[in-house]
Amino acid sequence: QGTRDHPPAQAALRERLLRVVVSCFKRHGAAAIDTPVLELRETLMGKYGEDSKLIYELQDQGGELLALRYDLTVPFARYLAMNKVNNMKRYHVAKVYRRDNPATTRGRYREFYQCDFDIAGQFDPMIPDAECLKIVHEILSDLQLGDFVIKVNDRRILNGVFAVCGVPESKFVTACSTVDKLDKVPWQEVRSEMVGEKGLSPEAADRIGEYVQLHGGLDLIERLLQDPKLSQNKLAKEGLGDMKLLFEYLTLFGITGKISFDLSLARGLDYYTGVIFEAVLLQQENEHVEELVGVGSVAGGGRYDGLVGMFDPKGRKVPCVGVSIGIERIFSILEQRLKASGEKLRTTETQVLVATPQKRLLAARLKLISELWDAGIKAEMLYKKDPKLLKQLQYCEDTGIPLAAIVGEQELADGVVKLRDVSTREEVRM
Repeated sequence: QGTRDHPPAQAALRERLLRVVVSCFKRHGAAAIDTPVLELRETLMGKYGEDSKLIYELQDQGGELLALRYDLTVPFARYLAMNKVNNMKRYHVAKVYRRDNPATTRGRYREFYQCDFDIAGQFDPMIPDAECLKIVHEILSDLQLGDFVIKVNDRRILNGVFAVCGVPESKFVTACSTVDKLDKVPWQEVRSEMVGEKGLSPEAADRIGEYVQLHGGLDLIERLLQDPKLSQNKLAKEGLGDMKLLFEYLTLFGITGKISFDLSLARGLDYYTGVIFEAVLLQQENEHVEELVGVGSVAGGGRYDGLVGMFDPKGRKVPCVGVSIGIERIFSILEQRLKASGEKLRTTETQVLVATPQKRLLAARLKLISELWDAGIKAEMLYKKDPKLLKQLQYCEDTGIPLAAIVGEQELADGVVKLRDVSTREEVRM
């Protein structure tokens, strides 16, 4: 349950998708790393807030207590700490595992790919953060998924809001994961969870409501910097100052049209310490509407300055900021689009089929195809001694092979090959 096999057409689509994402990561100068699928259980526990219950724990086999990795961020932080790496720009594409209730129509699985890009190191504020947002913008634009918005907030602003609204510090994390549900359920439900389950006072919940329903751009940041309560809170003031700087850089990148400063964005994970962001696809207005509803978030990330220190014996901190592209959800959308368009996706990259029009020419085919392979050309032939020419050409049409190299008795006698364009049926002798 919650896993899937990928037949050739899906595997080809996924490869095309990953190529776009990885080429963007490389364009920004990231190096690839890889880490084990297994981590020590204690490495993962307590890093994911209420979602820790979704970690796949493995049975004790009389040794270390292990679990399957839940994301690629915690293993990256462990990697930096173990190898004493102080700065690095890395990307990692790999499978992660969550014991979730699968909703396969929405691209939600128990085993799925994540594509992460992270910048670790001590740099001037908001420059790496702005680049992460630029990367999300580039990838979503390159994939032509339609209209999207990237919501941005800061954990310090959120914690500042909780503080000035009278939430005790011990309840910041749980209040955060409740606010995180605002994109899925209306404010009234979030409010009643805060009061009923999380034990906040109704007054505090109402005050939080006034803030978390705000969204805008630089104008809103300026307004909150003047807010009599928030401007008195050190954390919120810091966060708002950085947010202003971030928007200046995003303006220089020319992408603020797709960015929304949104106070309801919380991102449920415990390890975020500063800027957080999430990209959401907006409703597609076309005849396939019902298929594209509820896709939701397709990328997310943020700053996590304390995570590496948790794994370092000396508590040495390495500030980090990163983004994860929700490849499964994007894949679901592209798959539905492909189905709706009726376009056939090629599952191989074969450039030429070596064919023969008469019998007893297998040797000629084997010699020619071997020369093509040795020259680095992607070539195929049918595994029959004497296939009919029509059958060979039909195979080209079915699989999308553009060219057929035909060697018959006449071609052998003349020392040439007849090259046929399968779609136009034009032929040249070479």
